[in-house]
Amino acid sequence: MNLFRFPARRAFAHCAPFPRRTHNCGDLNASHVGARVVLAGWLLPGRKGKLVSFFPLKDSYGTTQLILSHSQGFAELSALADVSAESSVLIEGTVSLRPEKDRRQGTTGEIDVQVEKFTVLNQAAPTLPFTPSNPFNLPNDDLRARYRYLDLRRTALSDNIKKRNFLEVETPVLLRSSPEGAREFLVPTRLPNANVSEKPLFYALQQSPQQPKQLLICSGGVDRYFQLAKCFRDEDGRKDRQPEFTQVDLEMAYVSWGPDIPAPSGFSDEWRIGGSEVRQVVESLIRKIWLQMEGITLPDQFRVMTYREAMTRYGSDKPDTRFGLEIMNITPHLPPDILSAYERNEEVLECIIVRKSRDSNFIRASKACKDNLDTCHIHFSQSNAETWLKGSGLGCELLNRLTPDRQVQLNTTLGLRYGDDIWLSKRSALPKGGSTSLGRVRLRLSELAQMHGDFAITADPHFLWITEFPLFTRADEDKDFLAKGRWSSSHHPFTAPMWQDIEAMYRGDIEQVRGQHYDLVLNGVEIGGGSVRVHDAAMQDYIFGKVLQVSGCRREGSSFYSLIGTLLLAFFPNAIFLCVFSFVSTFWWLPYATLAIAGEVPLAEHHLPISNFELTEQEKAPFDQLLHALKCGAPPHGGIALGFDRLMAILCKTQSIRDVIAFPKTSTGTDLLFKSPATIIEEALRQYGLRSRAETNTGGA
Repeated sequence: MNLFRFPARRAFAHCAPFPRRTHNCGDLNASHVGARVVLAGWLLPGRKGKLVSFFPLKDSYGTTQLILSHSQGFAELSALADVSAESSVLIEGTVSLRPEKDRRQGTTGEIDVQVEKFTVLNQAAPTLPFTPSNPFNLPNDDLRARYRYLDLRRTALSDNIKKRNFLEVETPVLLRSSPEGAREFLVPTRLPNANVSEKPLFYALQQSPQQPKQLLICSGGVDRYFQLAKCFRDEDGRKDRQPEFTQVDLEMAYVSWGPDIPAPSGFSDEWRIGGSEVRQVVESLIRKIWLQMEGITLPDQFRVMTYREAMTRYGSDKPDTRFGLEIMNITPHLPPDILSAYERNEEVLECIIVRKSRDSNFIRASKACKDNLDTCHIHFSQSNAETWLKGSGLGCELLNRLTPDRQVQLNTTLGLRYGDDIWLSKRSALPKGGSTSLGRVRLRLSELAQMHGDFAITADPHFLWITEFPLFTRADEDKDFLAKGRWSSSHHPFTAPMWQDIEAMYRGDIEQVRGQHYDLVLNGVEIGGGSVRVHDAAMQDYIFGKVLQVSGCRREGSSFYSLIGTLLLAFFPNAIFLCVFSFVSTFWWLPYATLAIAGEVPLAEHHLPISNFELTEQEKAPFDQLLHALKCGAPPHGGIALGFDRLMAILCKTQSIRDVIAFPKTSTGTDLLFKSPATIIEEALRQYGLRSRAETNTGGA
């Protein structure tokens, strides 16, 4: 039983695989007659004749006329007439030549497309603020500015944008503050506040152009966008981060939603998510850069690894695959009673074996490396051959059951030899976060071996895609200041779930939901990340209002409620009756606690009713324009951002991105050259409606 079942969802967005388009709406001409094609675009108002119906289909490249014959099969296809104008649709059909008297000038003026099948990718709301396809009934400038993403769908405006250098579009740097993940830099303004509260107004410097670029693609003004975007994040300084940085930003319309096959949760070297079009563009770009800059020919396709496999084998979501020392899960090799106990605890026992025979380059580093509270370091020898695991010191009572015979059997299974080093650790069975204890040990061993001169790591580029990340997490320290123990997005809140996991998300199995998020990793360094976006307004609103707030519903003292529930169940074995009684009473927590104990609602995984803990209207306000744009027939879309500074640092073979930036900040975010940040005079502050703490404490105005 699930107390938090989401209400019936809007069935107007297609969140599943669909065929890739073969042409755009400005491509087709008489030479394509007879060809079977797949088009995608926005359906415009049509007209119905006696024998056929006509519908224009528009994308950012042009318009193609669709024909629906009223003969065989029309009943099924006639539903296209019920699709609201400006909806995003996918059309499969055959190109036909128009009668000579009906031909028009222009690329597509000689042909029509006979519709054989259609898919509504995202149905537009029946009533829009205005219809961009109607040039004779345009609203005033203010209304068009308010709904700029609709206005950009007009051919006149989209043509103007394209004349500015094809797909390169500059997006605003001064935006509104929004809880998207990173801390923002706020910019006060002297603009007057129309509200009575007279609170000062602030811009926020963009963390990334996420919303603007999505709105640009939702508008239909361009099909594929890029820019060298300046981004700003108020983060703690690190060697590979700066408060202001540049990223190569890409966004594309009508990207795929993955192959039409079930995707099990195991390992895979296949691209099982959507966004394969983004992958192809990025790989082509990277291959050209490395060929021109380094003279290196890269493979036609880069290797792919799931997040689960990366965390299991390398202990990192951005693994360095230039050296071995892979992590082994030894839990399956334990005796059945111990194995069952680990499974009940949802834990695994894993190790790194530094073999004296095969990994001699790392033996000295392993002996010099210090273990920590989460790991145990064992020098395998004749004296501890029968006791090393039992006496590992991991604080695990389960291992006390291990007999010497079982230990020797495990030694044989693992292929241990005297002189080997073993690093041992346990973790949750479901990988979480960006690294594990053994993953960090693995990297440290490589660093020490290189420092000692025992190991020279290859200079060859090892590119790797990491896919199928958890869509939501509680293991990201950088987002704790916003999440406060609640679920947060592993990437950002606009990332779409894998279509196979959509139902799991609505059931409340949040931890099991994988996202269509992809990271490009080079030699253990993330150089880019992106995702397929949510294009269904109902799903996006659910993620904002339900999932990302669900943990805020948890109450302290749940063990107390569980105890009360246990006692009540002793007297009232009928949990359903008790639920009704409890809801009527003022003790709102009783039904939850009793159902938890009854096994109907797992207390560790679910939370109290979330309807009372949704985002407020003020918190949702920064996303209003995106949610409305999704209701206006937004296409399936996706993109990626490549860290330009980090990419240049790798090409220049330097450890810090500060070495490739003309005027970098220090690791703490200060600028020693321009002496910023700096204080400003009180008079300037007052112009922005601000006061310094010093003035406030002294009673200043």
